[in-house]
Amino acid sequence: MSENNNAKKITTSALVLMIFSTIFGFANTPVAFMQMGYGAILWYILGALLYFLPSSLMYAEYGSALKESKGGIYSWLDASISEKWSFIATFIWLSAWVIWQVMVSQKICITISTIIFGHDTTNTWHLFGLNSTLTVALISIIGVIAITWLVNHGIDTIAKISSIGGLAVMLLNVTLILSSVFILFKNHFQLAQPIQHVSQFATSVNPDFQSPIAMVSFMIYAIFAYGGLESMGGVTDSLDKPEKTFPRAIIISTIVIGIGYALNIFLWGISTNWNHVINHPDVNLGNITYVLMQNLGLELGKAFHLSTQAAVTMGTVFSRLSAIGMLCAYLGSFFVLIYSPLKSFIMGSPKELWPEKVTKLNKKGMPSFALWFQTAIVCVIIGGVAIASTLIHQDSKFLFSLLTSMSNVASTLPYLFLVAAFPFFKKRQDLDRPFEAFHSRKTMLAIVVITLITLAIANGFTIIQPFIEKDWVGAAGTVAGPLVFGIFAWVLYTTRSNRIKNND
Repeated sequence: MSENNNAKKITTSALVLMIFSTIFGFANTPVAFMQMGYGAILWYILGALLYFLPSSLMYAEYGSALKESKGGIYSWLDASISEKWSFIATFIWLSAWVIWQVMVSQKICITISTIIFGHDTTNTWHLFGLNSTLTVALISIIGVIAITWLVNHGIDTIAKISSIGGLAVMLLNVTLILSSVFILFKNHFQLAQPIQHVSQFATSVNPDFQSPIAMVSFMIYAIFAYGGLESMGGVTDSLDKPEKTFPRAIIISTIVIGIGYALNIFLWGISTNWNHVINHPDVNLGNITYVLMQNLGLELGKAFHLSTQAAVTMGTVFSRLSAIGMLCAYLGSFFVLIYSPLKSFIMGSPKELWPEKVTKLNKKGMPSFALWFQTAIVCVIIGGVAIASTLIHQDSKFLFSLLTSMSNVASTLPYLFLVAAFPFFKKRQDLDRPFEAFHSRKTMLAIVVITLITLAIANGFTIIQPFIEKDWVGAAGTVAGPLVFGIFAWVLYTTRSNRIKNND
């Protein structure tokens, strides 16, 4: 018995590594540098202090007190507020994964193109007389259908690819650091993106993010970069002295991840000049990682005094290697996330709230009907967004900016519910609480208010910005996911609840 208990204990250093591997995303920093340049550093630090640190402690309390629950954030909200709002909030959270599938399915096309050709050529793809946007959408739809078919047949071993992807992404971080330091030394400490004034660490070089509203709206990118905290709440029962280990690990993780993000954003400025490399119509949020990695390899080749052709070849090698790593990570994540959030929500919430077909599992333990219904929605969104982009004559840069905003808002809105519900969760006297981060109610309420304001401002300004700029397609797309899923959840809950009452 004691040996089993000892085997389960997780130390502070082990937990810090778990949190780092779950939260830190290599692809977040190229996006940050593209949107804000060095100015992204400030917002990522603010995101760590105002969101990452306080909310992770809240999620730890949720997870430790409700560790037996199967419904994830649904169970957390159900234990704090009403069943109705728990159902609606979790449905909105589910919409984030649907939009994530829409975005990643098209990013996979870019990674495959980069592996084969050395750079993104998707803007030249044409099938059956369709333009490039519709062609990529068609291939993405076929890919999502194929993955759903495989998952329904229980082929979950492909998810192991994600471990290879995780290792590859770690190597990309090491490559970025070592290459950048060498380039900086060989260039006599001259930065490709020069620092002329300290204000550059608070403003954006990107014209699209220079207005006050646009700059503040960038906070949502920082919050999104720290996403995934809710998945760490359930490990507190396996910690060695959780009341000390978890807060210590969270503080260390906040410092390490915050510095890690800030350092990577700065390192891109060593090899990349924003106007020369990023300010180009073919560069978008879908291919920015490979563009910057290709440029990093090119500049490293120049630092080694290689010939022009050899330096270009090194850049192509860097972009291909980064694409292989990201492809493994994308596929591994896709095979897990296409069913894991959906299944935990369906199995963790009352079966009476769902039509019978939805809760029925196939022989492989998969909610087959629900998976295919989800895939149908994903395919409709992929096709709808592509058609809308074509009709208004927008390119892939607009498409990925729209999908990124949709994903950011949909994924961070549920955090508002979780943070707002926390005081009600703390009021409950009937729960066993093996871990408590907040003992003073006044302190807890103050931290909840600050975190809520941070989340509200980030989401609010992101939603408002396209309306102010009269970008009606962008405005509609940003709010469509959470709004449609929220209304659908309300209708479904109300209908099923009335039917249950009538039957009673």
